[in-house]
Amino acid sequence: MIEVVSALEVLRTRVREWKRAGLRVGFVPTMGNLHAGHHSLVALARAHADRIVASVFVNPTQFGPNEDFARYPRTPDADAAGLDAAGCDLAWMPTVEAMYPHGVDGAVQVRVPGVTDVLEGAHRPGHFDGVATVVARLFNQVQPDVAAFGRKDYQQLAVIRYLVRDLAFPVELLAGETLREDDGLAMSSRNQYLSPDERAIAPMLHRSLLAVRDAVMAGVPAATAEAQAVSALQAAGFVVDYVAIRRPDLAEPAADEGGERIVLAAARLGATRLIDNLGFTLGW
Repeated sequence: MIEVVSALEVLRTRVREWKRAGLRVGFVPTMGNLHAGHHSLVALARAHADRIVASVFVNPTQFGPNEDFARYPRTPDADAAGLDAAGCDLAWMPTVEAMYPHGVDGAVQVRVPGVTDVLEGAHRPGHFDGVATVVARLFNQVQPDVAAFGRKDYQQLAVIRYLVRDLAFPVELLAGETLREDDGLAMSSRNQYLSPDERAIAPMLHRSLLAVRDAVMAGVPAATAEAQAVSALQAAGFVVDYVAIRRPDLAEPAADEGGERIVLAAARLGATRLIDNLGFTLGW
């Protein structure tokens, strides 16, 4: 049976007990309203650790002033039950006051330079500062040996990798593959915001990434493939923030450069903002 904890002293006591027994601790940070994608991260962490902690915390510092913090779905009882079924040992469910004892405005901030300034960072100013700040706090609270993050939030994963490397957190990062619905839509807690008509259109975001990949691998210039995807998404009713081909470090590749690529996209359907990405390799 999973243990649900909201007091930091209890969390730390439990983790100390495990580590004294020589057990490795895995960690899965979440914002709750969990689905199969989150549960797969628990399984991934379990393959590399003996005990698993998952946090459930809707972090206010990573939401912008016009974003969906107030309406973000909060389902703690269902989350605890799902984590229990997935094999998680402890659910860390802190209050905002426990996470930010000096208040959100008085909190020490963590900022990762460079990688936070493009793509999502350009469209959501301050978002990755909030992500870096809360993840640094969670790592200090949980003291995990390994932590699992999903590849769906690819830029977030890049930010966390930078954070861990630069601040020398003794944490091994695990990257979980994106889980998709049968029609290709990446699983996300925000998918429930979609109306039935929007839900029918939403899988086109993934199909646009596949089209970009196929076009570039066939020799179409990257800028042309990106523009074609934007036009197709707009024609389908999306408001597109970006479709962009990058190297794995999110730098822009040279036109004649081969190797690994990530095509990333963000677009809105009605009031719902969707993100997705797809990796591929150019062989020249």
